[in-house]
Amino acid sequence: MSNSAKQSSFLLALLPLVILYAGAAVLVVLSRDGLGGMVQYWEFFVPVVAVISLMSGWGQAYVNGNSRLMYLIKQVIIWGLLIAILWMFQTLGITSALGDQKYALVLLALLVLTAIAVGLSLDFKLFFFGLFLAAGAYLLAVPADTTILTKVGEIFRIADPQNKPQTIVVTMALVGFVLSAFFLISVRGAIMAKRIRAK
Repeated sequence: MSNSAKQSSFLLALLPLVILYAGAAVLVVLSRDGLGGMVQYWEFFVPVVAVISLMSGWGQAYVNGNSRLMYLIKQVIIWGLLIAILWMFQTLGITSALGDQKYALVLLALLVLTAIAVGLSLDFKLFFFGLFLAAGAYLLAVPADTTILTKVGEIFRIADPQNKPQTIVVTMALVGFVLSAFFLISVRGAIMAKRIRAK
């Protein structure tokens, strides 16, 4: 395989991570002005995360020697349960009883837990995404508490971080993306090594 083909393949492998982090960062930033008004966008984002999660962990399943069929079944069950819970919230009237603001926080909490669970059990890249989402959800749930803004601002030397939440969100997204990309690179290396040994 030529170098340009390898680079194209790597960039294509990075695309799902770009979609995840960019989409989540944009939603977190826009939700700071009114989380309740962004509920439908978060609901649309859940299946996007599910599909990306489903597609992006094949390499790790191969490296670990896990059955791809079992990987697929586990992913479908986990994400299917989340989508079924959200659907039940809608059909049973729980969404309207909670109100948009509280429902959005519940949705985010469920998405965070699902992403972290998938990350720990099937595709570690999603663990970093789940952590980023957790930080974003905290910023949305407790906008007056600037602790996380201050800590991230100190680490990355961002002056006056309390007044720059968008900068902090983008910075956290970039850190999560870099960690996920690093893990992706290590998985791709392990795949190549395993294929070479198999020959």
